Amino acid sequence: MWKKEKKQGTQEVSPEKEEGRDLYEWAQALVCSVLAVVLLFTFVIRLIGVDGHSMVPTLQDGDRLLVLNAMLDNDYGYGDIVVLRKDTFLEEPIVKRVIATEGQTVDIDFVSGAVYVDGELLEEDYINEPTYVEEGTEFPLTVPEGSIFVMGDN
Repeated sequence: MWKKEKKQGTQEVSPEKEEGRDLYEWAQALVCSVLAVVLLFTFVIRLIGVDGHSMVPTLQDGDRLLVLNAMLDNDYGYGDIVVLRKDTFLEEPIVKRVIATEGQTVDIDFVSGAVYVDGELLEEDYINEPTYVEEGTEFPLTVPEGSIFVMGDN
């Protein structure tokens, strides 16, 4: 049998109750930890996988990114890497680089592969190769209000 001990100023606590209390505290800590992780990944950050080669050499196919779920001020600038999500116009999130923001004019010379923003040639040391393929957009293009113009590094 267990011997009961009397603590000064407290009631007697049997070893069985103390063991149960310890187990309860561990379970409570585990539940709180899991809840904190779920809330963090639901409202603050998200794990995104890079699918494809459009951002090579900066990002490789299969890379994993921890991404802030929402930028409250939407203060995007040239060179920022962004994730375009389902709530925009895509089914799967994609990762691209901001080339221009609202009000700026983008022009692409498909013969030389050069990209111009507001008439200035972009110096893109991070790109894999120059831009050569047009995909139905007419240039020059002025980026509409509340929008950004993005391209992949590859």
